[in-house]
Amino acid sequence: MPITVAPCSSIEEMAVALGPIWHYFGGRATIEDTERASRNLDVGRMHAAKENGTIVGGAGAFTFELTVPGGTVKAAGVTVVGVLPTHRRRGILSAMMRAQLDDVHERGEPVAYLWASEETIYGRFGYGLASLSGEIELPRSSNAFLRPFEPEAETRMVEDEEAFEPFSQVYDRVRREYPGMFARTENWWKYRRLADPENRRQGGGLLNRVLLTIDGKPEGYALYRMHQSLEAGISTGFLSVLEAIGTTPEATREIWRFLFDVDWIGRLKAGQLPVDHPLFFLLARPRAMRFRLADALWVRLVDLPAALASRTIGAGDPVVLDVTDVFCPWNEGRYRVGRGLVERTNAEADIALEAASLGSVYLGGFSFAQLAEAGRVEALRAGALARADALFTCGRAPWCPEIF
Repeated sequence: MPITVAPCSSIEEMAVALGPIWHYFGGRATIEDTERASRNLDVGRMHAAKENGTIVGGAGAFTFELTVPGGTVKAAGVTVVGVLPTHRRRGILSAMMRAQLDDVHERGEPVAYLWASEETIYGRFGYGLASLSGEIELPRSSNAFLRPFEPEAETRMVEDEEAFEPFSQVYDRVRREYPGMFARTENWWKYRRLADPENRRQGGGLLNRVLLTIDGKPEGYALYRMHQSLEAGISTGFLSVLEAIGTTPEATREIWRFLFDVDWIGRLKAGQLPVDHPLFFLLARPRAMRFRLADALWVRLVDLPAALASRTIGAGDPVVLDVTDVFCPWNEGRYRVGRGLVERTNAEADIALEAASLGSVYLGGFSFAQLAEAGRVEALRAGALARADALFTCGRAPWCPEIF
């Protein structure tokens, strides 16, 4: 049967289109679940793949404002992509990616990005690995800081209604500093980050929300769950940190000290941490974190000139990039890129690369030199890689504290 792909037209249709991805998590999207999801994911941004009128796949995209080096850009946050196992290997994912990226292009969003469920899937659609994130598991016995300090902050538990305003203020100050983070709407906070439905607890307890203030001003917060277990009356459980953010080095230090000092746990776990997290230098025994790296954000430039113009380009001589883009051919061609300069050109190229490789360097998480060592970028002129890296330099590693 031929496959058709089109945006959903109703909550009921969207609920069915969410079914393929929910299948892999052992559940089913109810109308109530879908109505909640639609407060952040517009019905019209959920594409459904149909065979003879029956939905067999789905792919959605959030409407985001993405932080990039030196600014922000409109972006599609690709999410809930799935195909039923009965219809695998029939080109359905490719058809959904085609429809979705065309839609993103028509909406004027220069960038699409995502967390990949499998790292082998999205490269063929022009997405490039753009950042890494870390996971830790630290025994309580090893959580001492190298330099103990006297806390100046106050911390208190708050309910979700009270948490929104101060938490969102803290987050908005921080997210402007980190490429990869995105602006959160009030609905995002209330129906995703601060919400606590039972199906998100993964065997843990209630969501705890902690506000940290310094001189009465919100400067940090933490979201965590307790996963308690006992052996002979001794806790072998763990505290799971969902998110811990401080606006300053002092606030970051204090919110993590608070988390480490929670009683009656055997260890602390946390994920989606930036690779340059200050815990490496705060802890007396940073090796005890067992910091583990994983791929995080994958970036796809949908409108290449607009995407590059949205981020800061450093000082230095321009470079000419010869870009190949099979899946979005409107991006193909040569571009002269420099400070305040992104233009098509017929000049000889300095560097040849695919669109996915340009996505990898876009947020500053990787360099042209790194990609060249892996054969993903070709330097056509001496010194071109160093010049390009100087233009795309970034002050800090990209980071996104949550999987969307």
